[in-house]
Amino acid sequence: MRRKAGVLLVGLIALAPDFALAQDTARTILVPVVVQVARDAGRPVLELPYAVSSVVPDSARPGQKHTSIEETLFLVPGVAVFNRGNPAQDARISIRGFGARSAFGVRGIRVIRDGIPLTLADGQTPLDYLDLENVGRVEILRGSASSLYGNAGGGVIDIHSRDIIPAQLTASAKAWTSDHSARKTVAQTEGNLGTFGYQTTASRWKTDGFRNYSAQETTIGDLRGVFDLRGTRYSTSFEGFKMPVAQSPGALTLAQLNSDPTLADPLSIRKGASKTVKQAQFGLSAVRGIHGGEARGSFYSGRRSLYNPLTFAVVAVQRHTSGADFRGTIPVLLHGIENRFTAGLELQHQNDGRRNWSNCNDATSATASCPSPGLQGPMTLDQVELVSSRGVYFGDEAKLTPKYILSASARADAVNFAVKDRFVTAINPNDSGERNLRSLSPMLGLTYRLSLTSSYYWNVSTAFETPTATELGNHPDGTAGINQELRPQRSLTYETGYKSTLSSGIQINASVFSTAVRDELVPFEIPSSNGRRYFRNAGRTSRKGAELGVTKTAAALDLAAAYTFGNFKYERYTVGGVSYAGKSIPGVPVHQLQTSATIRIGKVTLVGENAVNSRVVADDANSIAAPGYVVTNARLLVDRVGDAAGISFTAGVYNVFNRTYAASVAVNATGAKYFEPGQTRSLYAGFTLGFSAGHDTPNANKK
Repeated sequence: MRRKAGVLLVGLIALAPDFALAQDTARTILVPVVVQVARDAGRPVLELPYAVSSVVPDSARPGQKHTSIEETLFLVPGVAVFNRGNPAQDARISIRGFGARSAFGVRGIRVIRDGIPLTLADGQTPLDYLDLENVGRVEILRGSASSLYGNAGGGVIDIHSRDIIPAQLTASAKAWTSDHSARKTVAQTEGNLGTFGYQTTASRWKTDGFRNYSAQETTIGDLRGVFDLRGTRYSTSFEGFKMPVAQSPGALTLAQLNSDPTLADPLSIRKGASKTVKQAQFGLSAVRGIHGGEARGSFYSGRRSLYNPLTFAVVAVQRHTSGADFRGTIPVLLHGIENRFTAGLELQHQNDGRRNWSNCNDATSATASCPSPGLQGPMTLDQVELVSSRGVYFGDEAKLTPKYILSASARADAVNFAVKDRFVTAINPNDSGERNLRSLSPMLGLTYRLSLTSSYYWNVSTAFETPTATELGNHPDGTAGINQELRPQRSLTYETGYKSTLSSGIQINASVFSTAVRDELVPFEIPSSNGRRYFRNAGRTSRKGAELGVTKTAAALDLAAAYTFGNFKYERYTVGGVSYAGKSIPGVPVHQLQTSATIRIGKVTLVGENAVNSRVVADDANSIAAPGYVVTNARLLVDRVGDAAGISFTAGVYNVFNRTYAASVAVNATGAKYFEPGQTRSLYAGFTLGFSAGHDTPNANKK
């Protein structure tokens, strides 16, 4: 009966255009999207020779829980987010297949928040401290972006906080609860102190997790401010993050997944696999308009403390990060041709004090590596890992005719890795070392403005992606120091696409691409490693794909669909005398279709979402795969708004039909433990209470 009711609910949401179109059509006129992800002051998407999407959370799909970036990036073609259901490991994000190799955090994709990079100097991006509650919009550049952003093969995710409106004092409180003792509370304020506009967010999240041994607890505090001084706008940010509990249930075999997706890997439980994190980060940026262009600078500094028992070791890291970015854009008329020149310098530094111990949590008798039982055994590593990244870039956008725009950019990068060994004994030699990796990444693009509301584009671009410090430090032979043989991967992409924003409320974003990758970084495990991930280079791979995103906006109805096709293959790759040429690159589906429908009936809103994924191969030999799946979500919102206060209620169900599926795979894992289960059916409900008091501050932070 519940299954039929779920089908009926989703069907009503998806098949209601006739009703919705009968409503007021004031919302059907779309303003052309303007983005900053091209490292310029706001630029119309239709003028850029890139595949670019812009997402406004809770706009077309309100009622999101803001606990995973999977919600935020839903319906972006070319982007796959694999929610691993593992609090100790971030969601795995892939753009055109780049990033699927990630063992933890995000790889191959540049992530930025309000002009401050979340991606570290070595290319790794931890997302556990990312607060999604006050996100205003997210811009996604799909494809090679190294000509502007450096060390990233797949693209860029540029996150912008909600605009601060200091002339209006607002406050809100939100709370929701769900299965598995999940609870989240959020408090937010916004206003001004004189000429200083501020925005604060505090949130707390706690859950037992839908899987055994998957509890998590986090607290996040976020403070942002803006002020104007002598024609320059300054923005400040401070984030504090604490995660005292994050258990790691590990991956399962296919038999375990099908038997009970809530199971945890027994090895993870025995070894006490988990992590504890504390982090604080400060950022300051300034922007000033200059002769129709702008000059922009930013600086940030942060510290992170990590204690991370793994199945193969206990790891502790004390990290300090810092960086700065300076860039300028100016319009220039040359020989009657309008140009926009951009130049910039980006610096990043990463200092990791790393210590490893043997994990003796399941030791039953004394051994050389575990002389006594206990979580933390003898020390095996003590070193300082230093990474510095320097990038210089230059670009030009030339308007050749009213319809043709030529874009060109290039960036030179130098990434330095150094290890200072602090654990030197008579039997443990000094493993200190250094490695320098350099690259020049050019790009050339052409845009043809078919009309005021549509355009075609073409580009040829290059990208490079270094191994991270962790990937360079894990040697299959067990030695320490920097791996001198692992090479950065390099790619060349040809792409064409079409974009349109129509007055009928329809937006279309389509692209076709072909990418050749040399020395692709491929993860693997060895049977004796207890889950430790190592990396090697594949000789050559190819990625051919197509992406289509369509949205329809009406007064009472929003419809959206995103389809992604990816034919990703090894072309030249041999391991141990076995050739994998012609095999699919594991970790990503060939087909992905995501759809949503939102109906507004007075103060009631209904949202339905559907995700369809084809099978995902899990190893280089393509000998095993996670089956394809269909997952449906639905929710209901009711708003009551007064003159100064309002309250909204939300109730929903995730995985309406309780499908058992693998949301993610651990590529090339040993012991057949490839599969990370997706969320089982989950019911949730919550409310948001808001208060607003407008007051006259006419000179405060006008934009």
